[in-house]
Amino acid sequence: MDRANKRELVIGAAMLATGVIYLLLTANLPRKAFIDAAFVPYLLAAGMCLLGALQLIAAWRQPPREDGVAPAEAGPDYLTVGKTLGLIVGYIAVLQWLGFPIATVAYLYLQFLVLTPHDHRVSHGRYLLIALCASVFIYVVFRHGFDLLLPAGLLDFIE
Repeated sequence: MDRANKRELVIGAAMLATGVIYLLLTANLPRKAFIDAAFVPYLLAAGMCLLGALQLIAAWRQPPREDGVAPAEAGPDYLTVGKTLGLIVGYIAVLQWLGFPIATVAYLYLQFLVLTPHDHRVSHGRYLLIALCASVFIYVVFRHGFDLLLPAGLLDFIE
């Protein structure tokens, strides 16, 4: 097994171990109903365990490289990181004024543009549709499913 596969195995094992520890800590939270303060931590712990297990399986199944040389990895893209941090700061700045639905659509659309590789065609319609659907879904789940208030902003007439 080459060095890259070992690194992927270690990452998967660490993610799985962190998920299991988080799950054990979450089990200590008091439960009052199916959806309560422990619901999201259980989801996060289960997601971490699932991702860790999938990472382990993918690393285990990956055949070792024949030449023993790992492909050259690109260096970190600091410009993309800077753009993402700028978008997060901007999102936080306009969240109260614009409201969650509008600010989230704008943030997701712009983040999709930032994360699209330069050699791929940008699909503006698809990006807007995904951002709109995700924003509406998250708003409805948190507002009506979890009964949590999210800033409505310009759409304050929405219940």
